[in-house]
Amino acid sequence: MPLKSANLLPHSPLLIPEIAQMNYAFFKKTNEAYAETAEKLITKDVETIIIISSHAEISKDSFCLNVAPEMIINLKEFGFIPPKTIIKSDAIFADQINSKLGQDFPIEMISESVLDHGSAIPIFLLKNLGLNKKIIVISPASELDANKHYDFGLALGKLINESEKNIAIIASGDLSHRLKRKSPGGYSPKGAKFDNKIIENLSTDNKAAENLLKMEEKLINEAGECAYKSLIISLGILNEKSFESKIMAYQNDFGVGYLSVDFKF
Repeated sequence: MPLKSANLLPHSPLLIPEIAQMNYAFFKKTNEAYAETAEKLITKDVETIIIISSHAEISKDSFCLNVAPEMIINLKEFGFIPPKTIIKSDAIFADQINSKLGQDFPIEMISESVLDHGSAIPIFLLKNLGLNKKIIVISPASELDANKHYDFGLALGKLINESEKNIAIIASGDLSHRLKRKSPGGYSPKGAKFDNKIIENLSTDNKAAENLLKMEEKLINEAGECAYKSLIISLGILNEKSFESKIMAYQNDFGVGYLSVDFKF
């Protein structure tokens, strides 16, 4: 099967030592999860990485697909501009996604040469670990419901499994930003409840999607997260697989839930 790997990975800028500085040591477990992921992708000879990021250009009622032929990483918003590196996109497979899924789902084609930080940080970290692959960036739709995202994932999963390429999925996202008084989104008691529910539901493996789709919308909204819809799309892609959710790391030292998961199949 062409789908070789699937992960949920956080995209905190503090995972980059030049940004985190003295705080970098706190992210040992998450950086180990990235190293494990890079090793797996290299071993499985992955050719294309599809990144699902809620920080790429967002449309209210369409899934956005970045089809820029080349992209660069620029993290100046966090005070860091890495050496210029060209990231190639898989324009051919992106076109297949649009032509085949665009018949049943609203897809907006965009061309952004600078990667959003939800895509740039995972790619930067993986590249520093020896991985240099073509990418496709997909962003969820802000006003389409979770079921529509799951259905999109189902269709994308079938297309991936018909492909002759070795493809990996990375759902890039952080859990609640409201876990502590000094959290970026302020504090909410719903934050920890949301994170616990995500981890609990993922532990049900092949019923994970069913259980996550039942989560209360109010809880999701109050958690201040940026991973839920990306995760739902990924679970749709995994529908035809019998998988186990391996929790590689969960850290909340800075008031945000950073969860790393390897979906093993």
